[in-house]
Amino acid sequence: MHTMTLYSDPTSPQSHRVRIVLGEKDLAFNVEDVLEGSSNEDLIALNPNNSTPTFVDRNLILYESRVIMEYLDERFPHPPLMPVDPVIRAKTRMVLHYIEKDLYGLLDDIKSSGEKKSSNAKQKLKENLMLSLDFLQGKKYFLSDDFGIVDCSLAPILWRLPEYKINLPKSAAPILKYADRLFERKSFLENLSEQEEDIRSTY
Repeated sequence: MHTMTLYSDPTSPQSHRVRIVLGEKDLAFNVEDVLEGSSNEDLIALNPNNSTPTFVDRNLILYESRVIMEYLDERFPHPPLMPVDPVIRAKTRMVLHYIEKDLYGLLDDIKSSGEKKSSNAKQKLKENLMLSLDFLQGKKYFLSDDFGIVDCSLAPILWRLPEYKINLPKSAAPILKYADRLFERKSFLENLSEQEEDIRSTY
């Protein structure tokens, strides 16, 4: 059986969530680490944007993390990460859009050298995470008792909260317990890069 290749930034949450999906599917894949700003001739030949994550499956080359994640879920349907019901599936895609825009969309500003810009983005990310409390009530995972694609997307951000110097209040206990469940999964533990492992040992 052929082996797929993921060009992955070992520090990037976008690459991280694709690795989690690959782990959930229990797929054999090679990881080529490409740090942001570095040059990789093989990656440039595949993706003129030289961006990660970039996924290669035979002659198929995919660039964007959400596209890669949904492809993997459709190409390898067991275990399913997207709901089967079309209504719940549509709602899940709406949540993914929110995560992309209102969580991942803040990360560049959080890493900004401008103190005020970074501080505002951290506060906004904290507020947006707190809005997820209602969706965790009585459920093991996000909106469901089954692990899914939304959980794959939230885990990398929750793991990086110490790095971002974001402390959630005591009222966020359900979020923190939810995060611990994500971090205990085999697919999460086995697909942490060395840099990602260091996040929790350093902060």
